[in-house]
Amino acid sequence: FLEAGWDAEGLGAVIADSYASNDAVGAPTTWVLSNHDVVRHASRFGLPDPTHRPNGIGADDPQPDATLGLARARAATTLMLGLPGSAYLYQGEELGLPEHTELPGEVRQDPTYLRTDHEKKGRDGCRIPMPWTAEGPSLGFGPSERTWLPQPVGYGELAVNQQDGVPGSTLELYRTLLRLRRERHLGAGRIEQVDAPSGVLAYVVTNAAGERTGLVLNAGAETAELPFSGELL
Repeated sequence: FLEAGWDAEGLGAVIADSYASNDAVGAPTTWVLSNHDVVRHASRFGLPDPTHRPNGIGADDPQPDATLGLARARAATTLMLGLPGSAYLYQGEELGLPEHTELPGEVRQDPTYLRTDHEKKGRDGCRIPMPWTAEGPSLGFGPSERTWLPQPVGYGELAVNQQDGVPGSTLELYRTLLRLRRERHLGAGRIEQVDAPSGVLAYVVTNAAGERTGLVLNAGAETAELPFSGELL
């Protein structure tokens, strides 16, 4: 799922294969988009090829489109948090944190970077200390400005105290999605794929009480009609 990238057909195939494999042995299926070993999905999805997963990004590499990447990341997360099974979130993705793509070589610490003679940038870009406040030493992460990896310009704008309670913020989107997932018991639901236009993924999840929740993701370049009707959650 993590490696499928921003591609409806690829995501749909992985979802179907994952359920088939895990259902065959009675195991729950798990979903994840970012972790401490991969470029954050808010940046991966903004690359010229949003299905590519590089081993780190440096200042001399193609840079992600931050706005496009975040919009796609929010959409992919909305799909993921509606899927039955277990979902895992990586620290900072609920703020929409991008990869730090301009870390200078002298501060990089990942053994991957050192052992490949700097050919592979490695994982430091996704391991930057979280911004809790827009101001203050290390943006509220600790009492000192000396963080083990420097925070990029712009992280303060994404700090928790800048998004907390702000309608439409990525933090509030995550809170809404997690609340709906819990209230509608989506993690334990049954899923059915629905026919949809090219570039669109659509599912209906039915929980034990018979409540039906529609999930839809448009990974295409054009708008598309919803393949079902209902109340927008």
